[in-house]
Amino acid sequence: MDIIVGVWVCLAAARAVVGFGTDPNLQIDIISELDLVNMTIGVTQVSGLHNASKAFLFQDIEREVHAGPHTSEKLIQLFRNKSEFTFLATLQQRASTSGVILSIRELEHSYFELESSGLRDEIRYHYRFNGKSRTEVFPYRLADGQWHKIALSLSASHILLHVDCNRIYERVIDPPETNLTPGSNLWFGQRKRKHGFFKGIIQDVKIIFMPNGYITQCPNLNRTCPTCSDFLSLVQGIMDLQELLAKMTAKLNYAEMRLSQLENCHCEKTCQVNGVIYRDKDSWVEDDHCRNCTCKSGVVECRRMACPPLNCSPDGLPVHVTGQCCKVCKSKCIYGGKVLAEGQRILTKICRECRNGILVKVAETCPPLNCSEKDYILPENQCCSVCKGHNFCAQGHRCGENAECRNWNTRATCECKSGYVSVQGDSAYCEDIDECAAKMHYCHANTVCVNLPGSYRCDCVLGYIRIDDFSCTAFCEEGCRYGGTCVAPNKCACPSGFTGSHCEKDIDECALRTHTCWNDSACVNLAGGFDCLCPSGPSCTGDCLHEGGLKRNGQVWTLKKDRCSVCSCKDGKIYCRRTACDCQNPSVDFFCCPECDTRVTSQCLDQNGHKLYRSGDNWTYSCQQCRCLEGEVDCWPLACPTLNCDYTAISEGECCPHCVSDPCLADNVTYDIRKTCLDGYGISRLSGSVWTMTGSPCTTCKCKNGNVCCSVDLECLHNN
Repeated sequence: MDIIVGVWVCLAAARAVVGFGTDPNLQIDIISELDLVNMTIGVTQVSGLHNASKAFLFQDIEREVHAGPHTSEKLIQLFRNKSEFTFLATLQQRASTSGVILSIRELEHSYFELESSGLRDEIRYHYRFNGKSRTEVFPYRLADGQWHKIALSLSASHILLHVDCNRIYERVIDPPETNLTPGSNLWFGQRKRKHGFFKGIIQDVKIIFMPNGYITQCPNLNRTCPTCSDFLSLVQGIMDLQELLAKMTAKLNYAEMRLSQLENCHCEKTCQVNGVIYRDKDSWVEDDHCRNCTCKSGVVECRRMACPPLNCSPDGLPVHVTGQCCKVCKSKCIYGGKVLAEGQRILTKICRECRNGILVKVAETCPPLNCSEKDYILPENQCCSVCKGHNFCAQGHRCGENAECRNWNTRATCECKSGYVSVQGDSAYCEDIDECAAKMHYCHANTVCVNLPGSYRCDCVLGYIRIDDFSCTAFCEEGCRYGGTCVAPNKCACPSGFTGSHCEKDIDECALRTHTCWNDSACVNLAGGFDCLCPSGPSCTGDCLHEGGLKRNGQVWTLKKDRCSVCSCKDGKIYCRRTACDCQNPSVDFFCCPECDTRVTSQCLDQNGHKLYRSGDNWTYSCQQCRCLEGEVDCWPLACPTLNCDYTAISEGECCPHCVSDPCLADNVTYDIRKTCLDGYGISRLSGSVWTMTGSPCTTCKCKNGNVCCSVDLECLHNN
């Protein structure tokens, strides 16, 4: 059993298992929900990266952009019990500024907060785990005045960061809490009322609660692996199957014993339909739907009766006759230029009915109507009026199993269901449309159309995996390394500097002489590229290559992307340092030298709103190192020492974890599903699984890498 389960998990993990849809109930458009068009303070609609959606400029002034009660409640419901979601945004952040793009918080607790620091060139993701604050820091320069697309995807404990459709970081973190408290609110472009103001333009801001939501922003990205949440769902499915297997084994043993007693008996399988029992191979006609049915080994199989085409004479019309499934030709009647079929009526001074081509007087007493006379309507081919809105379908208007009855003002008609077409022009009886043969499908390239009753599906051809219901993309079993793209089954398009079936091979530009090293510099091959070194010699100029240009030996310059750094070229090597600060110089750059800034407007209020800091001051707050720079507060996580142990825990009031030997005391465990535990029923539990202790409903146990860790719920104990 263990081998079979292991193989099943491996096969499942080797292919993408998630389709992609566009369910609007699983996403929230932040800009639309907040109605920024009607904002007047601090936010202005401007031209964005494209014109397909609205873009807004967040100005450098105090503002309050947050969600109302309705949107907050909607957000709480969407996040509840979700282990997978993606935050998407397109933005242009003012160079070298810091600010919060989006924050979902309750008082001082951030459940989801994405921050971009242009002061430290970092993207920070703040979240909560087990009631404690956590921060993931991604070194990246987002605040450069350029347009960027950013996508942060969470799948259980797996986090992915895409910038401009490039996978920048992929990590395993503590699984974030997604059950937001009732007081939670969403702040857009700021942390709260007076902190974390984002400065720049934002558009296309969404939170999508589906696996691999970044595909919405970058549809050309290859997705060949299941998400972490997919894998955990498979693991949970295995655990459920293990528990079910133990219970089913006992039942099967009992059933086998009973079956062994019946081996000498002959049992005929019958069929029961509407209280009538039919023996094996019996046939009958199902009048309601005009089908021929047969009992085959206890299973009813029915086929619609095939009606021959009718060629009625000029004096006849095809009509339904009670007790017959197929229409028959009956003589028609004509009165005042109106043609009536058999059984249809017309009201003149008296009521007449067409019978065998003759209008016969009919004595009919009309029932009383429960409506005013102005609401009387006369149904087609009838003599008695009915009330407006009458349900003609309820009077027994017969439609086949693939058709639906529809009420009109004066009659009822049959209409074929979606995916079906009328038989011989009669909508009472409909047959399936083969969308594949008729080329009425939307299956894209790399798919095969498969017809289904009333519909169709698109199957992927061999070597491709599903993107959505209609599209498939190429699948490369070993993936494409170093940023390569899967363009055909097991075929990668490799970036510059790499080659091989999955981009695994250091093209050697030096050996191929495709490098651009000049003068007497020597080519040195590197992973994905090359470098040029200048050896000593009379013909060596000592010049330096920098950002595609040439810097002369001894030249000094300021970096374009960091105005606070000065670089120099010496003997073919580049040296950079921070600019020295002279506070006595009236033209000193306050951005590079915040300690020289004594202006009141450059002071910062701390997070509690009680203390003022000068520009350049540093302080610690909530396990973060904070700094004031020209009136703006920037905080980043405290650096914790690297621990060399299997299990760690963070004590109350401390910021950094420490080693613990008992896995039951650890709050950060990397689970190994191969290390199982036995529960009270003797069932093997995978590492990470949770169950209730036998005979103790208030005791919950968890398997932590082969160790059973149990705890008692005191509230449950009190209530019981």
